[in-house]
Amino acid sequence: MTKTFANESEHQAFVAAQAVMPQGFRAGTTRFEFVPAEVTKPAKMNLTLLVADEPTTNFAAVFTRNAVAGAPVLIGRQRLAQERVGAIIINNKISNVGTATGVADAEAVCHAVGQALNIPAQAVMPASTGVIGWRLPSEAIVQALPGAVSSLSAGSLASAAQAIMTTDLYPKARTATVGGGRITAIAKGAGMIEPNMATMLAFVLTDLDVPRAALRPMLAEVVDRTFNAISIDSDTSTSDMVVALSSGKVPCPDLAAFEQALHDVCARLAEDVVRNGEGVHHVIRVTVKGVPEAAWAKAIGKAIVNSPLVKTAVCGNDPNVGRVLAAVGKTIGAAGWPLDPRQARVAMGGHAVFANGAFCLTPAIDDLVRAHLEDTELYTSKGNAEGMFYAPVKYPPHDRCVEIEVSWPGHATDVVIVGADLSHEYVTENADYRS
Repeated sequence: MTKTFANESEHQAFVAAQAVMPQGFRAGTTRFEFVPAEVTKPAKMNLTLLVADEPTTNFAAVFTRNAVAGAPVLIGRQRLAQERVGAIIINNKISNVGTATGVADAEAVCHAVGQALNIPAQAVMPASTGVIGWRLPSEAIVQALPGAVSSLSAGSLASAAQAIMTTDLYPKARTATVGGGRITAIAKGAGMIEPNMATMLAFVLTDLDVPRAALRPMLAEVVDRTFNAISIDSDTSTSDMVVALSSGKVPCPDLAAFEQALHDVCARLAEDVVRNGEGVHHVIRVTVKGVPEAAWAKAIGKAIVNSPLVKTAVCGNDPNVGRVLAAVGKTIGAAGWPLDPRQARVAMGGHAVFANGAFCLTPAIDDLVRAHLEDTELYTSKGNAEGMFYAPVKYPPHDRCVEIEVSWPGHATDVVIVGADLSHEYVTENADYRS
């Protein structure tokens, strides 16, 4: 069922309702000004603390496969060997990647958090997002930390979802209940998104008692089918991270039900990330059916949503459907798979545009596909006096998607990939990102 929002207030109320805190956790945020070591212009940074009432043995995480990984990712991988995790400290503005003191800076922050919360520094997991290559202002963070600690409270993750943003237009949170327990997750991400494991940053909290041995493979499997199945711009971040913590306050008698709820939360959150991508006018949902191997189906879906020509056509509401089939054929041909594109059926908005080995295009079909593109558009570009384009809204007016289906007969494979178009705003945002 399509969800629509008439204004920003309606969307904020929806996020607040989705951001209900599970039992056994608190969150706090603070904001401070600093001057990055690499530039002279003052900047502002948000700090966010997610804290378990008691450090938990039941935690899981997956991290980017980008070989240039940030210091928080390097530390996070080590934290997986720890017995317990009690807190996550998150900063925006600087991703802490590739600096000489990155690991030491992050560990200094974890040490300060541990002292403030009376837990070991090794029980604190760091996360950072923002500019790559700038040094983390660890001393300024430590000085600002008491503000985040003093604001810790239970009840809602809404402020945390807001504070972890960078170029995001709006916060993202999703929740689900399982029996008497709850799963709630928040995420940030708008650009540098084709997660090769996760999204830029996502944090999942649950009060359901799911043991570590079950939670870790479960999170990895769910991430592969949700966050790993999205792309905004085909760039895998150096800082991608999904962390899950269980406070264990509520018994979980049905692990299968928990996994399904975890999947639903992550799938909805992953689509929210795409919808809030930098300059995104359309969300593109590609369903690939009938391919013998799921990995092939995933690659075909990614090829469509990552094609600059498909993305720009969709942005312009232009039903140039030949670009879709070209992207499919490019991928199959390069891989050498025994899969004949001429046997595929391609539809957009439910309207067949290629079938039985040939395009089936008419003026009427062209009009129907164009109407579908116009109906799924989130907003139209606005320009300022300097000729720069920007998004005129700070909330998603609806959750409709451009629906593309590519199917072959004979197999049961059904893979869904979610992507985005490519607009003036994306170029503007990333041309001026540091300024």
